[in-house]
Amino acid sequence: MSNTSSITSARMTYTRIGPLLHEIGMVSKEKMDSVLEAFADFAHHELDHYEAACALEHFGVAVSVHADDIDSIHDDYASLLAEAEEVAGGAVTLTNVRLVEGEGELSDGRFDRLEFERNGEPVSLTAEHFADDYYDHEAACEAIALTAHDDDPRSWHYVDFTRKPNAGYDSIMVLATPDQAAALHEQLGFTFPFGM
Repeated sequence: MSNTSSITSARMTYTRIGPLLHEIGMVSKEKMDSVLEAFADFAHHELDHYEAACALEHFGVAVSVHADDIDSIHDDYASLLAEAEEVAGGAVTLTNVRLVEGEGELSDGRFDRLEFERNGEPVSLTAEHFADDYYDHEAACEAIALTAHDDDPRSWHYVDFTRKPNAGYDSIMVLATPDQAAALHEQLGFTFPFGM
């Protein structure tokens, strides 16, 4: 039986994901136990591939960029990046997060600038927006990647998983070492089409 077949035949549950994350050094036993306790009512329920990717966020090793509407592109990037800083341990701080609007109409796709300071150094990223309540996922993921410290052996990886046609999915970014990412691929079947 191939690795892929064994991965897809194995049930993905919180009670499988938590111990794996602990075994490969991504979460402490205390964190694993607290999440399993919080999700005790359905910790043994089988998860689809996307739900398993979302579980990584509940264990505190990933950040989710919402696919559905948010409050405002002017406010929500800051809270998203603060969440990523927390996952990364706070060695890097992104301050003065702001969106500078470009020219043109949102309905046509407006090119804005997502600007902030990374440990005091200015950063500016292009962000294309079609509405004032939806993230530019590429820009958001690029900014999240900057919360990992240059000396950290971990880096942010975009998590890919089995997708159903015409379904909307959050973008999931997980912070992992190369060995941890390999274990997530081998044990849970996640792929990482690009690191950040």
